[in-house]
Amino acid sequence: MKSIPRKIKSIFMETVKETKRVGEEDPRRIIHAMKVGFALTLVSLFYYFRPLYNGFGQAGMWAILTVVVVFEFTVGGTLSKSLNRGSTTSTFTRFFPNVKRKYDYGVLIFILTFSLVAVSGFRVDQILHLAHRRLSTILIGGASCIVISIFVCPVWAGQDLHNLIAANIEKLGAFLEGFGCEFLIFHGDESGKMNSSCKHGDQKSFLEGYKSVLNSKATEESLANFAWWEPPHGRFRFNHPWKQYLKIGALARDCACLIQSLNGYINSKSQSLVESEVKMKIKESCMKMSMESGKALKELASAVKTTAFHPLQAAGAHLQNSKSAAHDLKNALENSSLLSAKADLQEIMPLLVVASVLIDINDGVDKIYESVNELSLKACFKNNPKSSKTCELHQQVIIHRGVVKPVNDSEEHVVVVVVDGGASVEESPEKENRHPPPPPSQ
Repeated sequence: MKSIPRKIKSIFMETVKETKRVGEEDPRRIIHAMKVGFALTLVSLFYYFRPLYNGFGQAGMWAILTVVVVFEFTVGGTLSKSLNRGSTTSTFTRFFPNVKRKYDYGVLIFILTFSLVAVSGFRVDQILHLAHRRLSTILIGGASCIVISIFVCPVWAGQDLHNLIAANIEKLGAFLEGFGCEFLIFHGDESGKMNSSCKHGDQKSFLEGYKSVLNSKATEESLANFAWWEPPHGRFRFNHPWKQYLKIGALARDCACLIQSLNGYINSKSQSLVESEVKMKIKESCMKMSMESGKALKELASAVKTTAFHPLQAAGAHLQNSKSAAHDLKNALENSSLLSAKADLQEIMPLLVVASVLIDINDGVDKIYESVNELSLKACFKNNPKSSKTCELHQQVIIHRGVVKPVNDSEEHVVVVVVDGGASVEESPEKENRHPPPPPSQ
């Protein structure tokens, strides 16, 4: 009995510490809890305010239940559930992938509502009155959630997805840069510790950062789905290319899978420290590929994070340096005089495996670069000369949905193609030659 107060105190202190940790990890969670409380207080007026109670009666319960069910952490999640709860669809359409991904909650509510009404025993006139009151309270509860979610410290799923993709790319870059330094030190070159580019030193926390990238697929898809529901906000315009973020995330996960094998190489303790000419050449090329690929990824992460075009140019330069190192390595291995004995081949085999993985990673970084470059065109990154005119025309198409504006002959000729509500812009050959060709001579 004497130990019970101590256990209660211990449980209470652990709860306080866990609550503090969760709040410090993301302070927006505390604000979200206050927003939910405010919404619940607002819709509770259906019970505590006599005129509202007389009008809706017990149906006011559905407004409170709506707030509890549909108020999500992000604006997109709240909009998705609110609109799905207010408008439902046929149950058969639940088997369609697009419907299940975006409207599954609405279909579920339809099934639940239909079942409750079917077994309620109400007559036709009573059912219509019930449906009117319930729909009214649900719409009021959903509208309260939407207004509070958007205008009171909003949490945008699109912004979270944007930051997540940039952070994942940066984690991969940090690993590759750190791997270059660890690779140098691992093979006995202690001068790597004094290298200005090796800032990590003996801290190897960066070696674990890539693991979160491997498990980010579900989070990315969920955020992209919620972002689709959100209105334009900040730097994210209407019809923002959210699917392109998923493409970049998939390429980043492919790169993280290759990086996982490099992490196993660092943890290996069975490598020989005896240096030879061919090992020195392979080591130098591997270190350069790893460092330059890491720098390229960090520049790409900066380009995504700041939506600026200049880091893309720097990433392209680092990527070319990495490709140059890979080319030098292939030329070195083609020189058969370096592989003088079978024993040398056995010693350098682990290094050849690392080199092969780094070449594959280099190809993966190149694909990420192309995808980010494509995103810069679709999302209208700042200071991108190729996307400025495309973005202006894209905004015109959005204002005039599906209407192609006539082109003045005195202006540059463009072709606007409207596909599924979006637009792609191609410059016509007339831009290069604005003067018509002379008529053929008779």
